[in-house]
Amino acid sequence: MDTELARTFLAVIATGSFVSAAERLHVTQSTVSTRIRLLETTLGCRLFVRNKGGTTLTPAGKHFQKHASTLVRTVEQARHDLGIARGYRATVTIGARLGLWEQFLLQQLPILLARATDLSVRAEIGLEGDLMEGLVEGRLDIAILYTPESRPGLKVEFLFDDRLVLVSTRAQPRPTLDAGYVYIDWGPEFLARHSASFPEFFGAALTANIGWLGLQHVLANGGSGYFPIRLVRPHLESHRLVVVPGAPEFSISAHLVWPADAEPNVVGPALDLIRSAAAAER
Repeated sequence: MDTELARTFLAVIATGSFVSAAERLHVTQSTVSTRIRLLETTLGCRLFVRNKGGTTLTPAGKHFQKHASTLVRTVEQARHDLGIARGYRATVTIGARLGLWEQFLLQQLPILLARATDLSVRAEIGLEGDLMEGLVEGRLDIAILYTPESRPGLKVEFLFDDRLVLVSTRAQPRPTLDAGYVYIDWGPEFLARHSASFPEFFGAALTANIGWLGLQHVLANGGSGYFPIRLVRPHLESHRLVVVPGAPEFSISAHLVWPADAEPNVVGPALDLIRSAAAAER
């Protein structure tokens, strides 16, 4: 079976619709439809029921999901294994948001490399959707992300809560989201709490989906925004930023996700180190 068909099938599951799957795969909707029809013809059964709300797996589709994941993971693992650097027994691929690399994971890499000298490491940056897809398809061995989705065959473990504080390049007597405020998209839960706390706020001149981008803008041009205290602590200590007094604080939970069938002797050292670092962060 063409693994591209299985990838497309998994993309439809991950996104919930043919349209969203096409956007993620950078193909047309008709291409996605054609691939799914071909897959259904090959298997001799219907995999999806399409409705106004998106797509729903049929019983046969649910049964095939684990086989599709295994197929894609096997191919990716073969590519992964063939690409192992000489002198190492295996490669562990770790993916995370940029903000979770900075001031957290990045500091653990040299420790991991020193402890597991027979492992090579591949580090990747991505958003939640990309990271979950990478885990399902077998491109990633471990992911650290906010708001993980529940997927068969994946283990999810809480790491720590990132405390979001309102910081500014200038002192403010009270929390005001002025023209220099940068809105960071920390997810739907943050949006709901932010809207409840600032009912008069109807949008910012600059919105970023990656905290690091917003932070660099604020540092370079002045302004304010909500960022994890973990990321802004060095700038608070150097007095480049100040915490806005009286501003509400929010939190988002970081989670560790990895395949349940992952090789313990490959992912184990990294998982143990990440857990230990998260305990210190808590």
